[in-house]
Amino acid sequence: MSHAVSNLAELLHSMHPVLNRGVYAFVALPGGSVPDRLAPIATFREREGLTLIVEEQQAKDAGLALLFRAAWITLSVHSDLQAVGLTAAVATALAEAGISCNVVAAAHHDHLFVPVESASHALATLRALQERAGNA
Repeated sequence: MSHAVSNLAELLHSMHPVLNRGVYAFVALPGGSVPDRLAPIATFREREGLTLIVEEQQAKDAGLALLFRAAWITLSVHSDLQAVGLTAAVATALAEAGISCNVVAAAHHDHLFVPVESASHALATLRALQERAGNA
């Protein structure tokens, strides 16, 4: 198991963003359970219902309304869940490029969901941020 990184400069320099294949959809279910035919990559329970992130085709096949069509970028650095500043730095860089971003922090990596049409621009923006951190 790799060591979780908490130093912001090191996180940015070694984040190595990777674009995952496919298109993902954010969908909402009013009930509290995931239908058997869906295999979400993430779920979040809110008072209003259950939010899922699923492959777009699964959502379409299930007849679910797509709230957001996204490309999924993983920051490959093993980020510490208590690290300070990574989300802010990444969100700021993407915001300055005019790209919206939904961040999901998991146990090992941070995952960014950006509009499908902005995927390559987001990846280039993140790689530029990584390069600047390496030159600092």
